[in-house]
This record gives sequence, structure tokens and C-alpha cells, in this order.
Amino acid sequence: MLLTSRYANHRRQSAGSPRERTAGFTLIELLIVVVIIGILAAIAIPKFQTTKGKAYGASLKTDLRNLSSAQEAYFFENRAYSADTALLKLTRSPGIVPTIVDATSSGWSASATHPASFPQVCALFSGTVSALAPATVEGQVGCQ
Repeated sequence: MLLTSRYANHRRQSAGSPRERTAGFTLIELLIVVVIIGILAAIAIPKFQTTKGKAYGASLKTDLRNLSSAQEAYFFENRAYSADTALLKLTRSPGIVPTIVDATSSGWSASATHPASFPQVCALFSGTVSALAPATVEGQVGCQ
């Protein structure tokens, strides 16, 4: 009897024991995991791009406000606005390209872009110069 039960136990273990079958992942299980990761990445990447675009837009607005402060400081010392950003001692965010379109003794207008946020453009004007699209209200940054 003892011999029979040992033989039965040996047959159960050697005939595909659970330990041998679960030693690794099957190809189907790995493929399912890869597909799920791909779906999650396809959802997350566009959301990340939108967030980056909003961050670039915020940088454009901030740099135009800094330009406004620099123009007013320059006007206080020189009684005119400057068309040269180097004279304004302007600190810019990385990648932001400010362009002063018009600068006179009575006003100025400027726009700013970022290569990664193209075609987004922000603009600002102050004084008696004509409005620069997309800005429509003097002293307020407008973006498109």
C-alpha cells in the first residue's frame, strides 16, 4: 500500500505539475501586456502634448509682461520706448522669440512666438501705436 501511494504521488508531480506550468509567462500574456501599455501610451501622449502647448503659451504671456516692464523702465530713463531687446536688458524664457514691431516715444507693440508652440502667437501693445493682432486691448496680452 505504501508503494502504491508513493507511485501515485510521483505520477501526479511528474505529469505536468503546477510548478512547471507557471514557471514563466505565456506568449499570449506578454502580448496582452504590450497591447495594454500601447493603449495607455496612445491615450497619454496627446494629453501630454496639450499640456506642453499650454506651458509654452504661459511662457509667451509671461515674457510679454516682462517686456512691458522692461519697456516702462527704459521709458522712465530715456523718455522713449526701444525697438532693441538688448537695450531693454530683457530676460527671456528658453526658446521664446520676442519681436518688437513698433516703438516710438508714445507707445510700442510686440509679439512673441515659440518654435514648439507654432502657430501660437501672442501680442501686446501700449500707448498710441496701432493694435497688433491678436491683442485687442491696450496693456493686455492677446493670443491666438
